Amino acid sequence: MNRKMTKTASAAAAILLALPAVAQAQSRSFKLGQWVEIENSIIRELNNSYVDTLPVDRIYRAAIDEMLAGLDPYTIYVPEEEQEDFTMMISNTYGGIGAVIRKMVGEPVYINEPYAGSPAARSGLQCGDRILEIDGVSTLPLSSKESSDRMKGKPGSTVRFKVEKVRTGEIVEIPIVREKIHLPDIEYAGMLDAETGYIYQSGFTEGVAETMKAKFLELKNKGMKRFVLDLRGNGGGLMAEAVNIISLFVPKGSLAVSSRGRAPGMNREMHTVTEPVDTEMPMIVMIDGGSASSSEIVTGALQDLDRATVMGVRSYGKGLIQSVRPLSYNGQLKVTTGKYYTPSGRCVQAIDYARRNDDGSVQHIPDSLTSEFKTAHGRTVRDGGGITPDVTIDLRKYSRLVYSLVLGGVIDSYVLEYVKNHDSIPAVDDFHYEDADFEEFIAFAKTQEFDYRSSAKTLFDQMKKELEEDGLKEGLSEELAALEKGLEMDKERFIRLKKDEIVPFIEEEIATRYWYQEAGIKIRLRYDEQLKKALASPLIKVD
Repeated sequence: MNRKMTKTASAAAAILLALPAVAQAQSRSFKLGQWVEIENSIIRELNNSYVDTLPVDRIYRAAIDEMLAGLDPYTIYVPEEEQEDFTMMISNTYGGIGAVIRKMVGEPVYINEPYAGSPAARSGLQCGDRILEIDGVSTLPLSSKESSDRMKGKPGSTVRFKVEKVRTGEIVEIPIVREKIHLPDIEYAGMLDAETGYIYQSGFTEGVAETMKAKFLELKNKGMKRFVLDLRGNGGGLMAEAVNIISLFVPKGSLAVSSRGRAPGMNREMHTVTEPVDTEMPMIVMIDGGSASSSEIVTGALQDLDRATVMGVRSYGKGLIQSVRPLSYNGQLKVTTGKYYTPSGRCVQAIDYARRNDDGSVQHIPDSLTSEFKTAHGRTVRDGGGITPDVTIDLRKYSRLVYSLVLGGVIDSYVLEYVKNHDSIPAVDDFHYEDADFEEFIAFAKTQEFDYRSSAKTLFDQMKKELEEDGLKEGLSEELAALEKGLEMDKERFIRLKKDEIVPFIEEEIATRYWYQEAGIKIRLRYDEQLKKALASPLIKVD
């Protein structure tokens, strides 16, 4: 075969190999066009024939949301009117006064906690103040969201409040100039003891790595010899910031994370590009089931590079990457465009959204289908189920009663009453919730409506209901009566029984109201048994 014939045959072979891919692409395009045409035909017919006026906006929004929900929870459509909430979600930034509010039915708005240094705090608003009017509009009929929306606005604009002060009852007019409020991703940084520095990071928005660097160096100047990075409950954020944080603790040029996807530019490796601040100091990364996305990128890299000891419980398992794409009419699409991989090559994604059970639910990747990978020093790690800690330390378990008191707002309501009756409290390091105060809490809680059943009593009530449905209750009436009597516990007795679980929550909330958010975290650390066990581990002893 001569050279010309060889080249012709090679070209023909290449065309034949490409045909299946071309045909597949044409098939996808045909299917897409077919369904778009069907959808338009249905809408046109409904618009012409349906008995009532067609709610086009509602139909299309519901259809878009349902369509995207069938892919994964992170691919969402954001219309123009929801841009502010979306910006808040991804950047922790909004225009407003900087305060958490509380709204109960039939009541005005309460200031629950202003942020330290915020316009609200500087204007004298404090926990327990009642906002009667916002720009002349009564807050009584407003919902919590409606009240919050009226407080937010363009930085530099003024919002006017009519306020009933919590202790004096005085009615005052307070104008506040809105500012750009950025909720910090690093909520606390401090020394736990003479040699242990600690940083609690709650997010990954723009600039957090620079803040991390500055806080770390401050702690180092205070004598830090070992470092705890707490990512528990951190749901993630910007991948670039995750890479920047990894850069602080590993040699320049280290592989931090890689990504793969169909979109242009998604298949790439990201290496650290700046000089680190420390590559030797003993380091703990704390994670839990709420640590996701960028938290897992940081944790996975530091684990794979054998730079940190990971402690806590297994992380969430979100190995997906989202990008924001502009749409017509000023809308946006936050779309999953790829998966990320830690330096060892593992993807931590724990749920396979492409495969669903018969009932439509998504499938978790079983441990038996995960694969082994090796860290820089040859340790074994696995993919497909989040980040598994090097040292597993279980979280403290709380009773059903505590969840009911916290989520039902009973503790919040009590703290508002506490603030009304106490002008001040000691400095946070000296503040302790006393036994006499707990007696006041019991008296208050007894007046509140909440579900105070134990988990056992809840299961018993469900069992009794199912026995009745099965026709078996009558035959077991004596046994059931005896068991129910043993499980019955009045509200006061159960609260006293769970005092040790309840007090830390009350103490934290009170400290936050007087000394702001950092004080609440310091109280939380006082009772953090998981962290105490991590610090006692022989794996991170300082020489």
